[in-house]
Amino acid sequence: MRAKKALGAGAVVLALVSGIGWAQAADSQAPARPKSAAAAVDGYQIVRLPNADVPNFQRRTVRCPSGKAVIGGGAEAQGNDAILVGSFPTEGGDGWIGLGRQTRYSTVGISVYAICAYR
Repeated sequence: MRAKKALGAGAVVLALVSGIGWAQAADSQAPARPKSAAAAVDGYQIVRLPNADVPNFQRRTVRCPSGKAVIGGGAEAQGNDAILVGSFPTEGGDGWIGLGRQTRYSTVGISVYAICAYR
């Protein structure tokens, strides 16, 4: 077992000195990773509903462009004592919903984001 560790460490040192790099020395058969999410998911797009003040607990919904489905999303509650109450996809899977509240005010700033891709 000790010989295998020494050989492994020696191979890493040799790889680093020769300029191969850590990732190639560790596993030269590793598959190439996509350069961006857009390359990995057809039609990848982030759609944003900018911050706006709305009454506490009022839903704000951002929709994906036609032909695309939501694959993720999020929301942000902004303001003093702001609390994000909900962040979830629409029932039809074509957008994202965000809602929140503030403890001392009747309105809250809500931003909503949807990550969309072709169906």
